[in-house]
Order: sequence, then structure tokens, then C-alpha cells
Amino acid sequence: MPSPTPERSRNLRKIIHVDMDAFFAAVEQRDRPELRGLPVIVGGDPNGRGVVATCSYEARRFGIHSAMSAAKARSLCPQAIFVRPRMEAYREASRQVMAILRSYTPLVEPLSLDEAFLDVTAGTANGTLAGEIAREILDRIHQETGLTASAGVSYNKLLAKLASDWRKPHGLFVIPPERGLDFLAPLLVGKLHGVGPATVKKLSAMDVETVLDLRNLSLEFLVTHFGKSGGWFYDVARAIDERPVQPSRQRKSVGTERTFSKNLEDRSVMRTTLQEMAAQVAARLQALNLAGHTVNIKARFPDFTTVTRAHTAIEGIGNAETIVALLPELLDRAVPQGASVRLLGITVSGLAQIQAASRGARQLNLLDEISDLR
Repeated sequence: MPSPTPERSRNLRKIIHVDMDAFFAAVEQRDRPELRGLPVIVGGDPNGRGVVATCSYEARRFGIHSAMSAAKARSLCPQAIFVRPRMEAYREASRQVMAILRSYTPLVEPLSLDEAFLDVTAGTANGTLAGEIAREILDRIHQETGLTASAGVSYNKLLAKLASDWRKPHGLFVIPPERGLDFLAPLLVGKLHGVGPATVKKLSAMDVETVLDLRNLSLEFLVTHFGKSGGWFYDVARAIDERPVQPSRQRKSVGTERTFSKNLEDRSVMRTTLQEMAAQVAARLQALNLAGHTVNIKARFPDFTTVTRAHTAIEGIGNAETIVALLPELLDRAVPQGASVRLLGITVSGLAQIQAASRGARQLNLLDEISDLR
């Protein structure tokens, strides 16, 4: 029996989430035919401290994924071909894709070089289905760029983004209003936007594993245990997400964090982990053509106490070398000697666009090796 129409479902929008398939690796395979069908890894040097930016689907079969150390990736797949990033080629491909998306609607919200939301509600007023628009978009991307993408279609961002992962690569999945609740019910709560590893662990202790389990909790209970986030969890468990597509979305910060399955006690491991994170953050900054003025380090201790420490510079910060140089002092300020941590994170804020010509020759490429920073 189909689930009831979600609450607050009046004036439903038609949202498409387009996500390029293994974008950087796909560009490399497109431009170098000899790489097609082979396990390709875009990232840093596996002999140094390189990190995987992305990899082809052939490499993913070996368990390789983005943000993994290049050395580990090579151990999982010795025959993998490592390729240095070519950011301008990826930006050009992204410009082509975004131009295609904007030919359907001005309501396009890029999330990164390789994914974006579209609101095509107006384009469906004549009876055209959002799924038909999405299929045409995918076909045009393939024909005009030689690359493939996947798309999810639904009545809000939450479901559209989940749907785009459902039939990768080069797939299309539609979640209509009457199927939203049923689609979400069996999913693990960690799949929901805004539910991170620490929240997953806390919910698991409450015997909440799936979205249906979460849906059975009252709003009062969730707000009591999770504060303002509790209201968001209550809504998304019921397929409610009223965030609009924002074409002029202003990014305030770029960052990453990692919760460890076992607390980190070794300070050298903390430093290495933070260096890998710095490479990831620098990669995203470079991909978005941004630089920031403040580097913030976050540490969470076993008792869930969280501290942040920041360094603000006059000059723009946009490369791994600059971020890594700040880490020893920030780590010492955030984590006392002898303390262990369950989470570490790095964020760069105070962002501004930078011109390509202003990026210094010493700026490291996307997730490049940082062995010279030891």
C-alpha cells in the first residue's frame, strides 16, 4: 500500500539533482582513450603522502574511494594508473555541463564542479515531466561533453540527491510524492543529509538504525536529545525538506572532518591525518577557485567535549602547503599533550574568488602529494 502524501506537500516543486560520474577520472579517460576500461586514480603520488581525489569505476571495484591515501589505494590495486590532476580541464568540462543545465532553467545551484540542483517546476507547467527533462539533460551531457552523469528527480532536495545515487553510473531515478516516505523508510539514518557519524552512533544507542525508526520518535524527544537539529531530523524522516534551489548560493566555508572508529592517541598520526585533510580542503578550494583567510581546526575528545582553534591571515589561503604549515601550532592549541581525540576537522573560511593568474607556482594541485612538507 503506497505511503500517504508527505506532510506540507502543497505546491510541490520539481527538483533534479545532477551528479557527474567519477568526474575527474572520466575526463582523463575521455581525453586519453588508452585509459578507458582501466583502474584510473586521480590524485597525489602513492610514494609520498598523496590522497585520492577520485577514481574510475574500474578502480572502485577494489574498494578505492576519494580521500583514501594514495599509498593504500596502490596496495589495494597495484595495477592502478595514477594520474596527476588537471584542474583547468575539469573546470572547462564543468562549465560545459553547467551551461547545459542553465539552458533549462535559471534556477541552478552548483554544489561543486560536478554536481548541481535544478528547479524545473516552471518547465513542467505545460505537462512535461521532470523525469523527461532529466533524461534529456543526461543525453545532452553525454553527447556534448563525452561524459556521463546520473540524475535524481523528486519534489525536494533531500530526495533528489538520494535518488541520483540510486542508479549510478549514467542512471536516472524518480521518486514521486506518493513514494517518498516508502523510499526513505528502510534507509540507514546515516544516508540522511545532516546526520553524521556521531549522530548515527547516538541514534544507534537509542535503537534507531533506519529512517523508519527515526520517524517513530516524537518531535519533543528529538529536540530534547539533539536540540535544533532534532527538528530537522523530524522533518527529513518524513520526507520534508523545504530548502529552495539557490542560484546565487554564497559559500561561507570549505572543510572536512573525520570521526574515528578508535580514538587517536598518537600525535604523529593526528598530524598525518590533518595533513591528508588539508589536501582535501585545498583540493576543494582549488576546484571552486576560492581562497580563505581563516584556518580553523576542530577536535572532539572522548567525552564529546569539542574545541576549535583558528588562525587568521591577511593573505589568502588556498593551497595545501599554507594550511599544513599552520597545523602544528593549531594542533598544540587544540589538543593538550597526552590527550586523545575521537574527531578531527579542518575548515577554511572568509572565502573569496581568486583569479587563475594569482595562484602561485608553489600551489599544490588537487590532492597532490605533500611529501615535501614533512
